[in-house]
Amino acid sequence: MIGHLTKLAAATALLAAPAMAEELDPANADDAFRMNTKMFCSLETEDPTVYYWEGTVYSVIRGEKDRHLFNVIAMNTRQCEAFEDPVRGVGSRSVSREVMFYLDPESGEILRTWNNPWTGETVDVVHVANDPVNSRRPSWSRDEQGQPNSTFDPIVMGDHAYRGGGAALLFYDNPLAGDYQEYVGNNYQAAEFLTWTAPLADIKDAGTPHVVDSVISWGRISRWIPWMKMGGREGVLVFYTGGLRLNSWDEMPDKIKDEIKANYPAYVAPPPVNDDRPNDTSWTVAKRIIDAARAAEDAADGGETE
Repeated sequence: MIGHLTKLAAATALLAAPAMAEELDPANADDAFRMNTKMFCSLETEDPTVYYWEGTVYSVIRGEKDRHLFNVIAMNTRQCEAFEDPVRGVGSRSVSREVMFYLDPESGEILRTWNNPWTGETVDVVHVANDPVNSRRPSWSRDEQGQPNSTFDPIVMGDHAYRGGGAALLFYDNPLAGDYQEYVGNNYQAAEFLTWTAPLADIKDAGTPHVVDSVISWGRISRWIPWMKMGGREGVLVFYTGGLRLNSWDEMPDKIKDEIKANYPAYVAPPPVNDDRPNDTSWTVAKRIIDAARAAEDAADGGETE
């Protein structure tokens, strides 16, 4: 599937810099790629990484005071497969799973149902449970002609490196809409924003496969979540969160660990590095749940008719 690429053995970190080097050089494309990879994953194949974050969710509707709808707790568990190619240099592909649970903003309890203040309807809460969230293909330090295409140029303040302004502007066919989205404007649209900071010495250390002491901030602006059943009402949701990279899965708060163990046991570990399943989103998961519920209702109606 990856052609002439040489896969790295799990116990060998070929992404790592030569043993003689003590510090990675951001001016070198291969080292710059290593530094970026150390931030979000690991230079070693099958070295699990866990991120945890928490925050708040607000509604924003024109002419209406913003509402604090939910608190959230979330985690992502991932691992990478490392590659090396004589032309493209060093490469890596990540595989991951992630969950995010909606909490009552007053009690802090994980919600099972939610009373929609605009419609008065009590709806079942569908938590984010995306499995997988994978890179579609490996990323590389160099292009197909061997020219450098990886840089590492964060803002440096004292002993820490900081990078902000990363935005994912999402616009694609909505899985819950029909076949005429270009005519009626039902495309899925959202924007996500990520910033991070970490000790520069850890990032540049050629002797370590990953950076642990990393702090992140994640934000999101999107349309209403499908399970809210808001229909075509005007307005958006704003997610505002912060978190960090952990040493292990066990360091997460008991609340999220208990929920995962009870209802999402696969999320204790990342997918295998050769996972080639299509990615999940909140909308594809919602579609499966809605379709299953409708099928069950149709079956029940058919049974009554007979």
